[in-house]
Amino acid sequence: MTESDDEKIADLEAVLWHDDPRFARGLGKGRPRRPREYRHGRHWLALSLALAAVVTGAMVPHGLLLAAGLVLAALAVNLFDTTRRRRLRRRRP
Repeated sequence: MTESDDEKIADLEAVLWHDDPRFARGLGKGRPRRPREYRHGRHWLALSLALAAVVTGAMVPHGLLLAAGLVLAALAVNLFDTTRRRRLRRRRP
């Protein structure tokens, strides 16, 4: 490879390391992990808790619990938007 190719690869490696260090470490060890965009474990937990609150609020006829569950469900669904998180990370210096 030429010198400019090595520089480009080093730049890509630095950007990858800055963006997702867990993924970059896994690549270095030969056991890559999922990129950050595809890790949704906590998001599913938040969504399931919110939907449980909605169902409980509907079964018990408790309006405040139902409304809180709906709001939490909307917030939890918003966590799945990967483009929003990418935009927020790029704005930070």
